[in-house]
Amino acid sequence: MAVPTAQVRAELPSPLAEALAGYEDHLRSQRDLSAHTLRGYVSDVVSLLDHLARRGRTRVDQLDLADLRSWLAQGRTRGHSRATTARHAAAARSFTAYLRRASLTPDDPGQRLVSPKAHRTLPDVLAPDQARAVVESAAGAEDPGGLRDAAVLELLYASGIRVSELVGLDIDDIDRGRRLLRVLGKGRKERSVPYGLPAEAALDAWLTRGRPALVTADSGPALLLGLRGRRLDAREVRRTVHSAVAAAPGAPDLGPHGLRHSAATHVLEGGADLRSVQELLGHASLATTQIYTHVTVERLRAVHAQAHPRA
Repeated sequence: MAVPTAQVRAELPSPLAEALAGYEDHLRSQRDLSAHTLRGYVSDVVSLLDHLARRGRTRVDQLDLADLRSWLAQGRTRGHSRATTARHAAAARSFTAYLRRASLTPDDPGQRLVSPKAHRTLPDVLAPDQARAVVESAAGAEDPGGLRDAAVLELLYASGIRVSELVGLDIDDIDRGRRLLRVLGKGRKERSVPYGLPAEAALDAWLTRGRPALVTADSGPALLLGLRGRRLDAREVRRTVHSAVAAAPGAPDLGPHGLRHSAATHVLEGGADLRSVQELLGHASLATTQIYTHVTVERLRAVHAQAHPRA
């Protein structure tokens, strides 16, 4: 049974623990990472430093390339996937780069660390009729929770935004005249994302008949609220999406990110160029967006194989 990260961290030698604390402060103040990403980086480095301590090293200036390779190899023997190994290597390189900049090590051994590229699997996406069934599953609801769920599903599919971006929306982030969302994405980068008339109708119903019934002194400016009046939790959004998808005939099991994948795929299939989809999704690199071209090609192949007489 794996030992909790907090316990492993508490048992690190003092010099290693101090270096870790400095790295965590650096990530929090300089990198402006999300809480989830920050926890991931810190957890990976805790594992690395625990491995270092078990090899008899008590200071970060003793960390070398062999230690890094040994740590990654240990993970592979424990069954870590290529994606996990690649993530661990990225965390290690980030940590050793920090150590060098902070003059805690004479060089940066992570610069020479090579890791396998993670296999990029094609995401599951909904067919257009399945997506329609999902977003319309809460249509007609009149209770506050149902009105909110309808707005959640419509906005996610209409805009392709991340679940964290959705629950972070405030009322003032909605430009209803132009049907635009002002979204704060990864790295706190702001972008404007359009949404359509069905999402506007669901949003209007929520704001006029749903939100006023739930709002409390704790609601603040949050656009979407839970049943107790506080800002809606991302876990509740995931439950809502999974439930709606499960009710759609033949739909693959997917959550909010699956709606994002589906929106991007359907926009591309409708004729949008890749750069526009990159802007819509808030991807820093066009290479990230290009996976959706593979999705559309695979779907085309499937249709061809089924329909062409000489396929």
